[in-house]
Amino acid sequence: MAASAWASRRLAGWLGAGQGLRIGEALGMEDGPRCAEPAAGELHVVQQLRYSPKEYGGFYLAKPKAGSSGTVDLDGLVAEHLAEHVAQFPSVEIELPDITSGELVRRKAPLLFTSRHGNPLTDRIWSREWGKWREAASWPNTEHAGFHALRHFFATVLITNGAEPQEVRRALRHKSLSLTMETYVGWWPKRVKARGIFGEALTAVRRKGELR
Repeated sequence: MAASAWASRRLAGWLGAGQGLRIGEALGMEDGPRCAEPAAGELHVVQQLRYSPKEYGGFYLAKPKAGSSGTVDLDGLVAEHLAEHVAQFPSVEIELPDITSGELVRRKAPLLFTSRHGNPLTDRIWSREWGKWREAASWPNTEHAGFHALRHFFATVLITNGAEPQEVRRALRHKSLSLTMETYVGWWPKRVKARGIFGEALTAVRRKGELR
């Protein structure tokens, strides 16, 4: 049975806000160990769902954006919502072209998100529905109020709760630490200015009689 619109947006919201997934990565999530291993506390972000009638005749599975495939920690609360969703709304197996390995293969993918008719969802359709849900919830309708805002929320929660820069980079699956730092430069704690630090340190040592 395909999940209801409410159930789909709720689980997708957890994957975006609680795991930092992009919309294509969320829509490409499958039920099973290929994408999630709750017992091991791991989420494998190995694919995204894309749509191209000209290239692959419609929907297909590709690697995540900018080669940001990776295994990240699966948050316990997200894992609970994932398990509840799958128990109530079993995945729908859909045969899709898969180019994640670098070669084109066709296989059945047990997708978590489908339409009421059991078909995959394009990011465009999702974004249109997301706008309706956002309006119904009275969320601000700004330029940056799309699904990707949940990924930014995920990152800023990590930063403001003391996560190390490398932890944030790994969780977001950025290629480099500099990309993470530049994207969220305004959220990192202000650094202490280096001016005068050396002199102050030596003065403190001299007062203790350790420097003559």
